[in-house]
Amino acid sequence: MAIRLFITGGTFDKEYDEIHGTLFFRDTHVREMLRLGRCRLDLNVRTLMMVDSLEMSDGDRRLILENCRHASEERIVVTHGTDTMVETARVLGAARLPKTIVLTGAMVPYAFGSSDGLFNLGSALSLTQTLPHGAYIAMNGRHFAWDNVAKNRELGVFEAVR
Repeated sequence: MAIRLFITGGTFDKEYDEIHGTLFFRDTHVREMLRLGRCRLDLNVRTLMMVDSLEMSDGDRRLILENCRHASEERIVVTHGTDTMVETARVLGAARLPKTIVLTGAMVPYAFGSSDGLFNLGSALSLTQTLPHGAYIAMNGRHFAWDNVAKNRELGVFEAVR
């Protein structure tokens, strides 16, 4: 079973500019993460964009939706920034595509070495193979349906809303 992996940026893929003290995007770390995780899945990886999710537009979300809709794979993982991951999950979930779509990200950039991104990516890849059709968020060992999730900004975790 092939899995489509769409990359959209987010903290997952940020780098640190030591001179200016800012975070920026260069390229995705996903291929390196898959190599380090010794991933043996049949994956089709495509970068859709490299943006901070706070800067993601409705047009960007439509682009993600259309790519999911037209992907030949029934199982899809989307890397995404955590700040607006819930909004994108709602767009994907409301579309009710006959696919399993799992969004994941990281609270700490992979490049920092202490990121939760590698664990979250592995979880999302596993969950997309086992969950029924629908849209989900996978973070820190848990998964949530698109219509029952919120980011708790005070605790820095995702949680069910009901």
